[in-house]
Formats: sequence, C-alpha cells, structure tokens
Amino acid sequence: MSVVKRIIKDSIERVKVDELLYDEYEQAGYGGITLTKTPLGTQINLFAMRPGRVIGKRGKAIKEASERLEKELGLPNPQITVVEVELPEMNPLIMASRVANALERGVHFRRAIFWSLRRIMDSGALGCEIILKGPLRSARARFERVVEGYVPKSGDPALRYVKKATIHVKMKRGILGVTVHIVPPDSKFPDKVSLDQLPEIEYQQPIPGVEPDEAEAAETVEAAGETAEPVEATPNNPENLEPSAKEPLEAPQEEPKEEASAEPEDVEEPVEPEPEDEDRGPEDEEDEE
Repeated sequence: MSVVKRIIKDSIERVKVDELLYDEYEQAGYGGITLTKTPLGTQINLFAMRPGRVIGKRGKAIKEASERLEKELGLPNPQITVVEVELPEMNPLIMASRVANALERGVHFRRAIFWSLRRIMDSGALGCEIILKGPLRSARARFERVVEGYVPKSGDPALRYVKKATIHVKMKRGILGVTVHIVPPDSKFPDKVSLDQLPEIEYQQPIPGVEPDEAEAAETVEAAGETAEPVEATPNNPENLEPSAKEPLEAPQEEPKEEASAEPEDVEEPVEPEPEDEDRGPEDEEDEE
C-alpha cells in the first residue's frame, strides 16, 4: 500500500471512530479524541467534560464502547483513556454542541451564537468565529457569522493554532450547520513581536547647551563625587585644603639686573635732512656747474 493510500485510510478510520464516540457520549460533553496506533493495539485519548458518564459504573460504559470499536470498525485491541477537559470554552467541539443544544431547545439563533462568543472571549481566547448556516428564518438557506478578536485564515498559523469544529443539528425547517473557530491564548504568531526580554535602558534627557560627551563626563564626575567618602581638610593633608588655604608656591629667583645710572648719557640728536628743492629746473643746474 502506498503512503498516500495509507494516510487516506487512517484518516477515514479516525473519522469513523470520532463519529461513533460522539454519538455515544454526546451528553457527557464529548470534546474529541486523539488516536495512536502501537504494536500492542490502538491507543485512544477521549476528552470529555464529565468523565464519570463516559466511564460508567465500574467501567461498564467504556468497556462497551471498546467492544463496539473492535467489532464494528475492526480496531485491534482498542484502549480508551478518558481525559477531563479543564477549560470547555477553549474546545470548539464542546462550544458547537452547546449552540446546537440551544437551537434544539428553541433559543433564538443569534442569542445562542452571541452567548457562546462571549463565553469564549471571556475565557482568554485571542480570537473566535462562529458561523451558522442553513434555513434560519425561511426555507431559503442563509448564514449568520460573528467574529471577535484575531482569527488568521491562511498560512501556517491558521493550520497550527486555529481550532475548528463543525456540528449539524436537525431542525423543523431543515439541517443547520454550526462551525466554531477558536484561537487559544498560547498561540504565537510570526507577525507579533514581543520586547519583554530586552534589557531596560534608562533614557536621560539631554542638558541644553552641553554636548553629549560633556554631559556624560559631568554625570560621571557627579556619580564619583556622590560615592566618594568626604575627607576632612587638615594641615597635614594640604591636598584636601581649599585653594585659598594652600601655601603659595615659591617663584623661581631671577638674576639681579644692573641698576640704571642716574646720570643721563650723551645722546646724539637726530639731524633733520634739508628739504630738496623740488622746483629746480635745468637752468639752475647749469649755474651750479
């Protein structure tokens, strides 16, 4: 048998087991199954709101269900383990069954689906969608759809995280289909980024008129001054004294300069050059010769 045919056969077998157990334990709050085949037999985990009704008195009901699975469906050595559903509002099959039961009792369809939607969202679901199809008001079929929260429709998140269940309920006007989609609170989507693990960084407002490097240096000096222990100023520690209290440093001795003589020395007076006659002509130069 090829791999494809094997997968199809196992899927059909699982659907048949699911339908049989749903009809058997519908009143016990049936919430679905997980089926695993082992060399020793078939392991079935059955989820239910009321495990006592599934097990029965001294395990009588669950033994009868195992015998039916082995005779009618041919499962080898079926072993059923009952698991209690702690949060029924997160199970789409249970919520769809509640809507179907409300419709059978005569509750208005909008009231039933809005009640289920509110219960699911109050339980912490990230998103929920309920679709009701069929002859709701007249013989002509229509659908009613209510959505709240975030419900992906395509891609890997829709296949991995969204839980889906469909139930059919018989009414006087015809058969209605109830479909419930639930996104549990522990779902992690690739487009949702969390910054909780990043380190906390304190933002400090910049000081007006001071460059960032100078501001950091000033903060470092202030922090060092706050952490350092004050030391009393004593004469023995001149470094701790204020600048006014410190002794002035001795200036280097300069060589003595010779004293200027009191008598003034003879200074030659500058001789002013005689002005040349600018208006002299060639005749004057001949006379001189």
